[in-house]
Amino acid sequence: MLFLQTAINGLVLGGVYSLAAVGFSLIFGALGVVNFTHGIFVISGAYASMILFREFGIDPFLATIPVALVFYCVGYVYQRFLIQLAVSRASLVASLLVTFGVALIARNFLQLGFSPDVRTITPHYSFSSFSFAGLHVDLVRLIAVSVSLILLLMMALLLAKTGFGRRIRATAQQPLAANLSGVNVPHVFGQTFGLGAAFASAAGAVLGIVQPFSPASEGFWTMNAFIVVVLGGVGSPSGALLGGVLLGLISSFTAQYIGPSFTTAMMFLVLVLMLLVRPQGLLGSALGESR
Repeated sequence: MLFLQTAINGLVLGGVYSLAAVGFSLIFGALGVVNFTHGIFVISGAYASMILFREFGIDPFLATIPVALVFYCVGYVYQRFLIQLAVSRASLVASLLVTFGVALIARNFLQLGFSPDVRTITPHYSFSSFSFAGLHVDLVRLIAVSVSLILLLMMALLLAKTGFGRRIRATAQQPLAANLSGVNVPHVFGQTFGLGAAFASAAGAVLGIVQPFSPASEGFWTMNAFIVVVLGGVGSPSGALLGGVLLGLISSFTAQYIGPSFTTAMMFLVLVLMLLVRPQGLLGSALGESR
């Protein structure tokens, strides 16, 4: 029974991890940018959801919609007028340094604005749970994983079935050919980054109910996203889902049977092993590697 309960906890946690990582995976796969500000978008989404809940009474799960829209615009502007400028004047390596610096600056601004204290979002159903055959699942975690799966499905359909998704895949695989075909490549790059930021902030709105958060936890979510991408593969919601579920199970079983203090070490051990055995991830790159 303990094994099944641990597995359920890991699966639920993995679904949330997947949503938190899919934006990072998309940006990395389509633009080749290692976005160190990913965790900032996640935590900022949590703070934005907290404000909407406390000031206007908007349910945190419903808050994912306005939060995602706002951060889509933020991500678009950020990519077009800062990251793209650094890439065009130097190289993709410059984008890594830029996002790392912006992450440090934004983290300090979050600490100034909200203090370093740990926060939580607690709607009235926060402590409700379901029990079945001796197994327990918190209501908020069940809703969180359901919202995560719905959003992941929406992204998968967007990339596979829409003209916007085809433009993203085309610019990821052959940006020069896409440009010659009439695609505004810089605009698509900005839209792609904005979409990644939107999903990261939506994940933050969900995570704010499931787990405590603070400005200092942004590094944790960036690290988690990187591990999920390495495990599952780059650029696809299915890869993010697979990687997130694996990471959730690893974290849950390690915490239960070895100790909570060993979860990070175990995550990095799995990361190193995957890089040695299958560096492209279990599902490989969904957006091509022509860049």
